[in-house]
Amino acid sequence: MHIAHYGHACVLIETERARILIDPGAFSAGFESLRDLDAVFITHQHFDHIDTEKLPALLAANPGAQLVTDPGSRETVEKAGLDSRTVQPGDAFEVGGSAVHVVGGQHATIHTDIPVVPNVGFVIDHGAFYHPGDSFFVPDQEIDVLGLPTAAPWLKAGEAVDYLRAVAPRLAVPIHEAVLANPAMHYGLFTNLAPDGTEVRVLPRGEQAKL
Repeated sequence: MHIAHYGHACVLIETERARILIDPGAFSAGFESLRDLDAVFITHQHFDHIDTEKLPALLAANPGAQLVTDPGSRETVEKAGLDSRTVQPGDAFEVGGSAVHVVGGQHATIHTDIPVVPNVGFVIDHGAFYHPGDSFFVPDQEIDVLGLPTAAPWLKAGEAVDYLRAVAPRLAVPIHEAVLANPAMHYGLFTNLAPDGTEVRVLPRGEQAKL
C-alpha cells in the first residue's frame, strides 16, 4: 500500500487494486491534479474535509471515480450538483476489489453549544489503513496504518496520544494538522508517547510513500 498526504485530512490511498482519495478539503492542496481515481470518500460535512468548489472538477477529471459520502454531507454534494453513494456505520463494500468497512457515526464534540454532526471512518482492506475523520472511534479491526488527527477545535494533544495508544497501529501518519502554525511539537509528542511497536511517520505533502 502507498499513501500520499495532501495536507490536513486529505490522503490518497493506493492499494494493489484501487486509488482512493479521502477528504479533499479546503485546507488541502494538490489533489486537484490527481487522475485515475476509483473513489473519493468524504467522512463528514465540514469544509476542511470537503471542498465543494474543487470537487466537481476533480470528479469530472476522474469519470470512473465513485463519490462516497456520510449522511451529513449528502445534501452538501447534492447542492454542488453531484451524485453520491451515502454510507452508514456498519456498511461494507468494495472499490476496485479493495474492501471498505464504514465505522464510527458521530463527529467528536467541539463544544456543548455546537450540534454534533454525523461522521464516518473508513477502514480499508480489513485494517491496512484507517481514516477516522473527526472522531476518536476505535474500530474492532486491528489497524496497521492509522491516519492520526493531530490538532483541531475538538481535540487536545493528550487526547490524540490516548487515541494513538487505544488503536495501537504499526504505523501512525499524522493528519489534520493545518490549524497549527508549527505541528512539529505535536509530532514529537506522538513519537515520544506512542505505544510499543508503533512508529510515527510524518509524510511530506503530496509525496507518495510505501507503507
